[in-house]
Amino acid sequence: MYATVLILHSWIRWAALISGIGATVAAWRADSAAPTRGGRWGLALIASLDLQLVLGLWLYLALSPFTAGVRTNTDVMMRDPILRFWNVEHPTMMLLAVFLAHVGRVLARKAATVSARRTRSLVCFGAATLLMMAGTPWLGLARGRPLFRFGL
Repeated sequence: MYATVLILHSWIRWAALISGIGATVAAWRADSAAPTRGGRWGLALIASLDLQLVLGLWLYLALSPFTAGVRTNTDVMMRDPILRFWNVEHPTMMLLAVFLAHVGRVLARKAATVSARRTRSLVCFGAATLLMMAGTPWLGLARGRPLFRFGL
């Protein structure tokens, strides 16, 4: 079960990143002629982030053999940069990204003008995308993981 959820979480990150970039670009390019152009991208971003959140929490709280033991010894975890990344930094950045994407979508829907909708979407979706990129364990970093995971 752990391997399956980990593989899904690894692959769906691409949908989240692509939809984050798409939602940000759509907000950037929005104008009065097409005020809802970013609606589909924003919805794809929210859906992929929500799925990633569920899978990530499932890994973090129940399935991962690594996080359970480390969380009980926070002193050791906070001194090790890799353990700190996986147990504090990665979850925090991703939770903030989910929060910002949801807030951005709601604020954009409630905006009175097209300009306000564009600005709110651009700021929130852009910040969420940057947080996702910063919190992703890119290949080549000390905490890096494969770009495309096929197994453990």
